[in-house]
Amino acid sequence: MDELELEFELDPRLITDTVAIGDFPLCRLLLMNDSQYPWFILVPRRAGVTELYHLPASEQQQLMHEASNLAETLADLFQARKMNIACLGNMVPQLHMHVIVRKENDPAWPGPVWGKVPSVAYTQEQLDRVRGKLEALLEGEMAFEPHN
Repeated sequence: MDELELEFELDPRLITDTVAIGDFPLCRLLLMNDSQYPWFILVPRRAGVTELYHLPASEQQQLMHEASNLAETLADLFQARKMNIACLGNMVPQLHMHVIVRKENDPAWPGPVWGKVPSVAYTQEQLDRVRGKLEALLEGEMAFEPHN
């Protein structure tokens, strides 16, 4: 573990808006607490990183590898029509990548998910179901947070 990882702290807004799922080799995996969309966020565990180009080339490649593998898994798991993958950072400057499953029947289709409709928090049962599916599909690829 290097110093940038030791000093890593998750942005308070991400803590408030998400549920921690676990850690890939580089990124913390979060689930946005809005049950209307399977909406995940990857956050490289590196202190002070706000832009993709702030990561060394090897970590840029690792982030893309983790995002691509996650997107493929989610697309199959949730029968996605389209996968939206983006780094924005206008509201949360900490580098993070959204990986969002989109379907033609979701409340925001075909527009962006941000601010379209009020969020609907997951129930504990829904969270347990999502976690269980991910644990089965990503076993060995990431370390999962303990269930609450």
